Amino acid sequence: MKKIALVLFVGLIGFTLTAQEKAAKIEFKTETVDYGEVAQGSDGVRVFEFTNTGEAPLIISRVSSSCGCTIPKKPEEPIMPGKTGEIQVKYDTNRTGPIRKAITVISNAKTPTKVLKIKGEVKGADGK
Repeated sequence: MKKIALVLFVGLIGFTLTAQEKAAKIEFKTETVDYGEVAQGSDGVRVFEFTNTGEAPLIISRVSSSCGCTIPKKPEEPIMPGKTGEIQVKYDTNRTGPIRKAITVISNAKTPTKVLKIKGEVKGADGK
């Protein structure tokens, strides 16, 4: 009986290790989006493009911003291996001044937390 239990245990460990090898992996084209100088009230939508370079479907469970002036939008469907997706970010360009914000992405990828950045500057009508 002990031999059967040992064989089952070793088999279970082997199966677990094999299952862990097949993981999603998220690779961003760039981890920083530079708005540059934008006019007040202009289009504040930008995208972070990524590819699932892993061997399992990528599920992005949550995307959050470091402030309420930036609204991120995640894909709702899983991203299959080899496929691409995007995270859309909308910055409130009615606020003038420098842009320095972080977007946190939580997923089932091998690296489950990624921090993306947006930067730039919103210029008012007076050029300031």
